Amino acid sequence: MPLNNHDEEILSALLRENLDSFIHKAFLTIAPGETFLPNWHIQHIAWQLERVYRGEINRLIILLPPRSLKSICASVGFPAWILGHDPTKKIICVSYGESLARKHALDCRSIVSADWFKRTFPKTRIDASKNTELEFMTTRRGYRLSTSVGGALTGRGGDLIIIDDPMKPEGAIFESQRETVNQWYSNTLVSRLNNKADDAIILVMQRLHVDDLAGHLLETEDWTVAIIPAIAEEESQYELGAHGVYVRKPGELIDPRREPMHVLDAQKAQMGTQAFTSQYQQSPVPPGGAMIKWDWFRAFDLQPSWQEGDRFVHSWDTAIKAGELNDFSVGMVLLMRKNEMYLLDVIRERLEYPFLKRRIIEVAKTYRYRADTILIEDAGSGSSLLQDIRDPDIPRPIPVKPHTDKVMRMSAETPQIEAGQVFIPRAAPWLSDFQAEIMQFPFGRHDDQVDSLSQALWWQRERRRRAITVTDLEGF
Repeated sequence: MPLNNHDEEILSALLRENLDSFIHKAFLTIAPGETFLPNWHIQHIAWQLERVYRGEINRLIILLPPRSLKSICASVGFPAWILGHDPTKKIICVSYGESLARKHALDCRSIVSADWFKRTFPKTRIDASKNTELEFMTTRRGYRLSTSVGGALTGRGGDLIIIDDPMKPEGAIFESQRETVNQWYSNTLVSRLNNKADDAIILVMQRLHVDDLAGHLLETEDWTVAIIPAIAEEESQYELGAHGVYVRKPGELIDPRREPMHVLDAQKAQMGTQAFTSQYQQSPVPPGGAMIKWDWFRAFDLQPSWQEGDRFVHSWDTAIKAGELNDFSVGMVLLMRKNEMYLLDVIRERLEYPFLKRRIIEVAKTYRYRADTILIEDAGSGSSLLQDIRDPDIPRPIPVKPHTDKVMRMSAETPQIEAGQVFIPRAAPWLSDFQAEIMQFPFGRHDDQVDSLSQALWWQRERRRRAITVTDLEGF
């Protein structure tokens, strides 16, 4: 039934004030014949986007599974709603490929051209002189420009940048492709903001890898993050604006009407745990760890006292340079007792060569129990350290030369961890970083602590197996 003028005015006022309602109306325009299922997660996304519009936040990441209406909310509906309120706004929208960018642009244009939009926002009109597949401009000189990752933006600026799925899932396994996206964002896209202090950037995507664009940004910048996993792993609260707060219980699905549990189970079986936990759970590492499960480690509250036959071993994996983007140098202090290993301390720092050499000697001398054995990987700066460290008060370092890659080396030592032979403190200042790296391996950005641990485990295993002089153990 057609609405009368009074009802149309009420509807227009609702669409102007409420982005959630606007998204619903936009969906009906670009997906005629399909059923819109209102849900709390759409209300939460709308509330977060409205915060950007009001200037409360200017860096927002939204992480949620595929096919959750994230593009209609963020790349299609929101730009139209913004231009309706302010037709001078300049908006740049980015997707992984030009075909996807073109689709989002056409959908947004369809909304801005709709009669109901014109009634709702009478001052916003598309300028016929600039109305192409990838860009349309308003009569007030605002615009929505679509591009793909790597696309040229020379001479173009925006008050708002929206990045929607910057990478295809199949590309995330390649470091070169991840690095291309991350570098393009840092070196090209950010510079396109008209006002870098106040203008906003929104990233909406599904997680693909610990070092995808979301992971890269969360490690280097301060962002507001909305995480919506397909299956809740803990109780969470989601602000819904005028709709109040939604409390989500553990095990609850986003919307069982659209994707019930058996559908998610089938999806997980088809794509595998690693991909499912990334794309659907927004956790690039499966719960409990990837190669190494966290619950394999055994915890201790008090450091064990020394017993006859114990050895204090310092295991070092050293970096070449100390720059902010380079790897850490890591030293682990371990007590080794028969088949057991107790991790007592982790030194993880970025140090130039002279300071690194001094640090290794210092730790060996001043730690509560001086080192009985010092292991240094015979590669890169480690090779030089093995030649240069000559101090009568500490053991001569033992070279450990790697002959296989990091994954193979750690894989060979995981049975010792799984057997419950490796103990870690229940609480330590370095424990959270250690846990993150261990659980992410081999998909994480850093693996220096993993290398140091696998080196010590190898030495322990070889020492027991061969029962020969430890200085003869130089193959890894």
